Amino acid sequence: MKTIQSKFNSVAHQYDQQRKKLIPCFDDFYQITVENINLSTSSPEILDIGAGTGLLSEFILQKYPKAKITLVDFSEKMLEVAKNRFINNPNIKIICQNFTTLTVTQPFDAVVSSLAIHHLEDFDKIKLYNSIFSYLKENGVFINAEQIAGNDEFFSTLYDRLWRAYIEKSGLAQEAIEACFERIKLDKRSPLLEQLNWLKSAGFKEVDCLYKYYDFAVLYAKK
Repeated sequence: MKTIQSKFNSVAHQYDQQRKKLIPCFDDFYQITVENINLSTSSPEILDIGAGTGLLSEFILQKYPKAKITLVDFSEKMLEVAKNRFINNPNIKIICQNFTTLTVTQPFDAVVSSLAIHHLEDFDKIKLYNSIFSYLKENGVFINAEQIAGNDEFFSTLYDRLWRAYIEKSGLAQEAIEACFERIKLDKRSPLLEQLNWLKSAGFKEVDCLYKYYDFAVLYAKK
């Protein structure tokens, strides 16, 4: 985890600018995530796990401007960007901590995450999904915009080849491309079907994949 922290600290101030060039389906990926956070209150309590620079939380605030959002990440440099992004918003709470060791003292209407949980080993993903279930109010939702593994080596290799071809044509500087290729060596992606089953086993009653573009997927679970 220290290595992951160091890698993301080093790209914190370029992270947001690179997102659209690193995520081929950027607009759909985030739009589908946010549009399915449908809550019964106009000022929901939301937990953003692995929040990074706060990009996903910013999109959520466009839908729920009165939302109270807690951002958790272990990269202090990424959270510096988030602090600047939300400097005038008193409803934003920022915690610099490994999100797998988080202690929650209040239930949330929603828990969200984007491009973070795939850094965990399978055992830790399962443990985290169980924790997230306990963090939520009844009928609360968990939405995870994530990178996944293929169901077998054939598909994982296919996804990787297509994504690398896209990145090479993205217009990013070669140094940035190489840094990105180094970061993904730290990924521990899991197949979609396995993750959906883990969410069901955690107790979620409504579980599905709302969107999938090769290895980018939006997972939905309702308590």
